[in-house]
Amino acid sequence: MSGGYGCRLFCWNGVYDALAPELEPYSLPAPLPEWPKGKGFATGIISLGEIEVVKINDFESVWSCRPWSKKAKGAAFYKPRGARAKAKGDNLSPVQTQLSALAEPVDYTLVWCTDEWGGERHHGCGYFWLPIPPEGYRAVGYVVSEKPDKPSLEDVRCVRADLTETCEKHGTILDLESKSVESPFHVSKMRPCDRGMLGKGVSVGTFFCTSYLNSTKEVDIACLKNLDSTLHAMPTLEQVHALIKHYGPTVFFHPNDKYLPSSVPWFFKNGAMLYKKGEANGLSIDSKGSILPCGGSNDGEYWIDLPSDDSRDTVICGDLESAELYVHVKPALGGTFTDIVMWVFCPFNGPATIKLGIMNIALNRIGQHVSDWEHFTLRVSNFTGELWSIYFSQHSGGEWVDVNDLEFIEGNKAVVYSSKSGHASFPHPGCYLQGTLGIGVRNDAARSKSYVDSSANYKIIAAEYLSDENFTEPPWLQFMREWGPTIKYDSRSEIEKIVSHLPFFIRFSVESIFEKLPNELYGEEGPTGPKEKNNWIGDERS
Repeated sequence: MSGGYGCRLFCWNGVYDALAPELEPYSLPAPLPEWPKGKGFATGIISLGEIEVVKINDFESVWSCRPWSKKAKGAAFYKPRGARAKAKGDNLSPVQTQLSALAEPVDYTLVWCTDEWGGERHHGCGYFWLPIPPEGYRAVGYVVSEKPDKPSLEDVRCVRADLTETCEKHGTILDLESKSVESPFHVSKMRPCDRGMLGKGVSVGTFFCTSYLNSTKEVDIACLKNLDSTLHAMPTLEQVHALIKHYGPTVFFHPNDKYLPSSVPWFFKNGAMLYKKGEANGLSIDSKGSILPCGGSNDGEYWIDLPSDDSRDTVICGDLESAELYVHVKPALGGTFTDIVMWVFCPFNGPATIKLGIMNIALNRIGQHVSDWEHFTLRVSNFTGELWSIYFSQHSGGEWVDVNDLEFIEGNKAVVYSSKSGHASFPHPGCYLQGTLGIGVRNDAARSKSYVDSSANYKIIAAEYLSDENFTEPPWLQFMREWGPTIKYDSRSEIEKIVSHLPFFIRFSVESIFEKLPNELYGEEGPTGPKEKNNWIGDERS
């Protein structure tokens, strides 16, 4: 949008500079290619129905600050140069009988200013204003100015309410709270409440701000809504292939991980069996998974298991040579972004390793199960085709990592580290602990000679929005049951054996930690396939 609605904000750590930092927008390691032509992808402008939106790249600094605490983050606020929003077929005239898509605010309310701030370090004066919309309209952001005078009503536009969606706070940008601040100040990121493949909410790139005195009040700004059902800015199939070949990460598996990935056809051809409840003998599965029952729900009637003969020990180790990433392409944030979800299949998930301070204990069975589906997601801007962030799935959760915090291996291809035995995804090597106080499940990630280049070894298995491409999903994708058997066993005996070897004074605390570990560590239960996961239609968990 225009004025403060396009306000760009940067955060940084470290020693504060006396002057406002001259920050440059982050650039990917390599230039973007010329994407294949087709429809509205990467044209710089996206139609949302009555409103067209563009990506702003030219900003000027308004205000910046740095709290005294070295642990706190500073922030710089910018506004776009010369940007004005305009509705299609709308000359931005005053509100009449037929409400225009956009309208000027009727006034501003001062939310917070540096006049209430004493000894903290900041550059210049900052005033944060909330536009007051006319009846039937919503504000979609705040205006930041360097003067105490109210901004011009012409600086921004409010949006007709039916063209907006509700949004929510998500993550802290700035926290100002000290003896020198009369009214502590909080700034948060914003995102649409309704996200995922079917969500129409469009992130405007603005923020929410409030003083702590009013921190409990509801969010008083909105995001935009995409009412263009054609999703014309989504990439064509040819453009999707170009994106994957340009951005596809290299997935590194831990050097000591013996449970490596394979392709699904390799898993089937090498002895995987389909079992039905009440029947002792399983059925061999063809390479396409054609015999698997399709649809329905995870009702426990069917499951997949490893072969029962000597080939079992071979199959659980996977086959790196056949391994490929299974790709689901879907709209995100109202079709202004594309999510390229890359699924990794491993025939087996190995047992967990527990970290107890300086001690590491490899468990015998706890944590293991047949089959493992993990994933990571590339989020690409449909305005330009730029990689925006990557989601790293980590067991029952995960995290979005912005491009400036990624590790790149070649050009604009990032690195994904798959943890030892459990195959959770991480952006950097290291030991990631699933627990607290130095006690929990280890997730070890490191480079090795075992890796898969997803830019070359992938298969697109689903892209629902490409209905005109005659896209055929593989039969095994429709299998909604578990890809491994459910086995209950007495894990308590193994835990008690571990605890018995510990010094007496820490036994109680260790037992309490074990009680908080995920339920899946106390028995074997195969995962469901990609289409049964919440993120297939919904947004990622974060």
